[in-house]
Order: sequence, then C-alpha cells, then structure tokens
Amino acid sequence: MNGMMSLLSAFGLSTAAGLNAYIPLLTIGVLARYTDLITLDAPYDILEHPVVLLVIAVIALLDLIGDKIPAVDHTLHAAGVILAPAAGAVLFLAANSDAGLVHPVFAAICGVIVAGFAHGARATARPFVTATTGGVGNPVVSFLEDVAALILSVLAIILPVLAFLAALAGILLFLALLRRMRRKPAPAS
Repeated sequence: MNGMMSLLSAFGLSTAAGLNAYIPLLTIGVLARYTDLITLDAPYDILEHPVVLLVIAVIALLDLIGDKIPAVDHTLHAAGVILAPAAGAVLFLAANSDAGLVHPVFAAICGVIVAGFAHGARATARPFVTATTGGVGNPVVSFLEDVAALILSVLAIILPVLAFLAALAGILLFLALLRRMRRKPAPAS
C-alpha cells in the first residue's frame, strides 16, 4: 500500500476499533495470514500468528456475546475505555508501518484519539438507546456496531478511501445527532 492509502486505512481501522476493539485486530490478522491484501511488518506481524489469532477470536466471541447481555455490556464498555484506544493505536501503527508516512509516536496518538472518539460516541449513544427502549434495543445496536466494525475493517484494507469517508460520515452523523439530542425544546407560548 502506498503512503496515503496506508494512512486512510489506519484511520478506518482505528475507527472500527472504537466500535469493537477485537474485530479489526482479527480482520487484519486473518487477511495478513491468508491473503495478499495486507502485509504486516514486524512487530505487528504477530497479529497473524495462529495462537494470537485464536486468542483474539475467543476474546472477540466472548465480547460479541457479552455485549448483547444487559449489565455485562456496561462492564465491557467500561473496559473499552482502555481497550479500544489501545487497539486503535496498534492498528494505526500496523497499517502505517510499511509506509512510514507518520512518525510512530504520532501514529499511536492518532490511533488512540480516533478509536477513543469512536468509542466515546458509542458510549454516549448507548445510554440514550437504553433509556428510549428500556434496554431492549441494546443488543440490536450492539449487533449493528459489530457489523459496522467488520465492514469498516474490510473496507479499510480493500478500499481505504471509502473506509475513511465512511468513518468521517459516521463522525459527522454522531455530531449532528448529539447536537440534536442536546437541543432543548422551546417553551410553549
């Protein structure tokens, strides 16, 4: 991948990590191991090792199930405050490692910020979903987040420009919804 495509890929993968920290890690590990779509340079090539893939897959499965269970999902989101930005940093570094377009420290910071913002958006929206649906909507929203993380992860490798645009659109949509939620209704005359 050339420098600019690697950078766009890094943004897409880090955004996906904010939605689900494990899906993009598993996606790039599997794609690096079994296809020529992505090559992970050392030390990030550890993500394609069979044992690491198995561990990430098991944790991802537990997270996929746990995030659909009320109360467990809140605990997972609390852990995600640390895990999502950490995964975002690793993913940004891994995607940027072959191009070297961005200094590794800056790349890690970008990954932390992008994934942290996406996770923060997710964590901000979830209580609203809980309140408006009595918690019934949480598994549906969780499933949609997981699907979005998978699609964004694959797009980040195959079509990085589209992944970047999708991530940007998601950010703009979240900001618009947040602005709308914060608006107070005008008092009746």
